[in-house]
Amino acid sequence: MDILSDTLEVLRTGRPMVTRTDAHAPWALKFQPVSGAGFHVVVEGRCHLLPPHGEPLALGPGDIVFLRRGSGHTLCDVPDRDPVDFVPERVDRSSPIGQVTVDGPGPRTVLVCGAYAIDVDRPHPLFGDLPEVIHLPAVPGRHPVLRSAVDQLCAEFHAPQPGSDAVVTALIDLLLLYILRSWYAEAPTERTRGWTAALTDPAVAPALKAIHDDPGRPWTVESLGARAGLSRAAFARRFASVVGEPPLTYLTNWRMATAARLLHHSPAPLSTVAQHAGYTSEFAFAKAFKRHFGSPPGAYRKQARTAGGGLQKDPRTTGTTGAHP
Repeated sequence: MDILSDTLEVLRTGRPMVTRTDAHAPWALKFQPVSGAGFHVVVEGRCHLLPPHGEPLALGPGDIVFLRRGSGHTLCDVPDRDPVDFVPERVDRSSPIGQVTVDGPGPRTVLVCGAYAIDVDRPHPLFGDLPEVIHLPAVPGRHPVLRSAVDQLCAEFHAPQPGSDAVVTALIDLLLLYILRSWYAEAPTERTRGWTAALTDPAVAPALKAIHDDPGRPWTVESLGARAGLSRAAFARRFASVVGEPPLTYLTNWRMATAARLLHHSPAPLSTVAQHAGYTSEFAFAKAFKRHFGSPPGAYRKQARTAGGGLQKDPRTTGTTGAHP
């Protein structure tokens, strides 16, 4: 199993949304905080990103920024503008594609703004390892696959065709993977430890794969260490040093994340969810789940249905679409 793909699939709560923003100066758009992650691609022109903390970030044609927490921020032509709320217009509520237009006499900036629905109640080291803002400047010859995906996305916006909604959704998913890959490739110092480093660590990666392939198996530190050919003590030290937490802590967190996804997205009985999470007793599972999330599995599932209008939670029905792409 591809660990990165598996992790993103478990953490997502709905399909991504994207908005084409066409702004003529003067302009400033305020993006409210949302439960998820977001990105912006500068297709044409220039602008500034005003993050929650830190100095304004100047962006040019082809630049990409990724915000791992969906933090509130502002995009503007110059930093001293008074912003208005970013509110996409959607002709069809079922479409993941929106439009924002700002009229003005000044220079034009065209942006592609996207949002990924990520459940913040299921934290994972993948996003914990990332900086708050990732900036990938446009450099000729760098990240050709990422640039190709961006070009295809822009082409769908400029000339929509039958099936564009599905194509755009797939491309946005690809962008997330390509953005992460590109950052990994350019940030070797940040990857000396942490979950991303573990993906290629010869001792830790086999254990992670085993956990992701079969989270319900009664794993022990010894059995996981055997996958790497290390003793129990040596493996425990290596795993904690690279990932930042002990192996059984990661195992428990991952079991809870996969259980939460099952409760969120499927009608499986609690006994099945408990078994998938490595518990033979529903009572023991419910106790562990409540300790982890603050509510028992049944209440968690009910809250998911209420928030998402059903088992399949969709960000379009959670009240966030007006605040973020």
